[in-house]
Formats: sequence, structure tokens, C-alpha cells
Amino acid sequence: MTDTPARLLSLLSLLQTPREWPGSELAERLRVSARTIRRDIDRLRELGYPVEATLGAEGGYRLVAGAAMPPLVLDDEEAVAIAVGLRAGAGHAIEGVEEASVRALAKLEQVLPGRLRRRVGALQSATVAVARGDGASVDPRTLTAIASAVAGPERLRFAYRARDGVASRRLVEPYRLVSTGSRWYLVAYDMEREDWRTFRVDRVSEPFATGVRFAKRELPMDAEEFVRRGLRGGGTYLVDVTFAGAGGGDVLPGWLRERVVAEPGSGVAESGAVRVRFESADSPDWLVARLGLVGVPFTVHGPEALVEAARVLGARLMAAQP
Repeated sequence: MTDTPARLLSLLSLLQTPREWPGSELAERLRVSARTIRRDIDRLRELGYPVEATLGAEGGYRLVAGAAMPPLVLDDEEAVAIAVGLRAGAGHAIEGVEEASVRALAKLEQVLPGRLRRRVGALQSATVAVARGDGASVDPRTLTAIASAVAGPERLRFAYRARDGVASRRLVEPYRLVSTGSRWYLVAYDMEREDWRTFRVDRVSEPFATGVRFAKRELPMDAEEFVRRGLRGGGTYLVDVTFAGAGGGDVLPGWLRERVVAEPGSGVAESGAVRVRFESADSPDWLVARLGLVGVPFTVHGPEALVEAARVLGARLMAAQP
């Protein structure tokens, strides 16, 4: 990469990933010499970016927290606002807050000066967020610790509470964080069980990266599909709903629009109604309320638990009318 400004931006982007980068690996990534990397690191330091270097066979470079926010990134108010927003969103797995947002939070908190960390903590402790569904929330610090280990990649230790309440300690090679919209899951290779596992992040506590790096194994399938298959064996159900007057699906939100099924000859599409089918692990009460917020009349065909939840919610809403 011969364009110096572009190379510096690429180098800075790599350094903002919360890990230590050997100079040889940076040189390979940017296709330049180790000497060029050293010069570029000096340029970043001149611009105010606190790049720390460590010596030895395992030494390298990493971006650390400085006395002030690095220039050309964010001012203090923006940094606090973004950190608080990302913490709140990530902690409650709000739909649309995907793994990229957790990576952004990990990068931001890595370089926040102490005074801004205190402000973020104070704002967080002074606010209360309404939990979704079954109320399974995640500590953002847990998410960022896991995201950092995934990015490393570094082996990760943590305490885990299984569905039946049994507690255990795990040592894993973290692969990916996956959001289902209501929960976060970690896909990882369990070192003691010598197999791939899925962990609900709200059941993870005391995570810490061991500092031991590893070469990532090849997951037998896409991480999202791996999580979906695990959920199918753990209490999911098939949702079957028809939305009337949905304009062929155009007025539905994306999470429903992508699940519209075609039924040739049924006349559903011609009437503007659409039928959606998908698997869900959410509680029926929460899911039927979420369907109601779409703002389009709908009919629940199954499962029976969702039909009953729709009936109960409908009765409550009718009883609330004056």
C-alpha cells in the first residue's frame, strides 16, 4: 500500500481492534516493510494516538487509553453519548444492535480516558432500561470482553450457568458472537469437551482473556446456522401468522418481510395479505405483543401457545376500552 494517508487510516483501524499486533503481522496485512510500519507508528504518535510498543518475541503494538481522547475521532461529549447508547443497546440485545455494535463499543471503551469512563459509569448506574421479553439482559462489559477475545483471537475463561442451573467453569476458543434480536450467543470451541458449543451470554459471568492466542478452527457451518440449530433443540417453535392488507409484505418490518412465504394458488398475495413462518425462542406473550406493534391486522395460525397468547392479549385490550 503506497498511499501514506490511506495506509495510516488502515493501520489505525487495525490498532483499534483490542489486541496486540506484532509488527510483522501489520507489515503483512498492509503489504509494506517492518521499517515502514515503525515509521507509520511514529506518525500516529505525532498525531496524538497513544500507541504502545512491547518488546520480546511476543511483543507488538496496541492502542491504549491516553490522557485525552485521540484527535480526529470523537470529542468528550460524543464519546460519552455513544458509549452509553451502545452499552444500553448491547445489554438488552435490541434488534438491529448486531456484533458490529459490540465491536465498536469494545474499541471505544479501550481508549476512553479515566474521567470519561467514570462519567459513562455514572450515567449508566443512574438510568433504568426496560427489559424485553423474558428480561434476559447482558452486562455490556461481558460482551466487550468476549468481543475482544474473539478479535484477538485469545482463549477465554468464564463461569457458566446452564439451563438447569448447574454452574461450571469453561475454557474456550471463542469464534463468533451472534445476536438473535432478543439474546446474544457465543459460538466457541470448548477445550475440555473437545467440541463446538453455543453459550447464552446472559448466563456467562467473570469472563477474562487468558492471553493465549490460537489459530481459529473451521466451524462446520455458518455461525448463525449453528446457533439456529442449537435453538431448534432447545425450546423453539414454528410461528405461522397471516397479515391482512400488508401490501404484499412491503409495509412489514424487515425481520418479518424476509420470512414471507409464497403459497401459489392460495390467493393470499392477490389480496395484499401475506403469510410468514419462522422459528422463535421468544416467549409467546412477548412475541404476540411484538406482532401487534407492527400495526397491521394479523391472524395467528399456530402454535397453540401463540394462539392462546393472542387471545388473552386481545381480551385484555378489549377490557381496557372505556
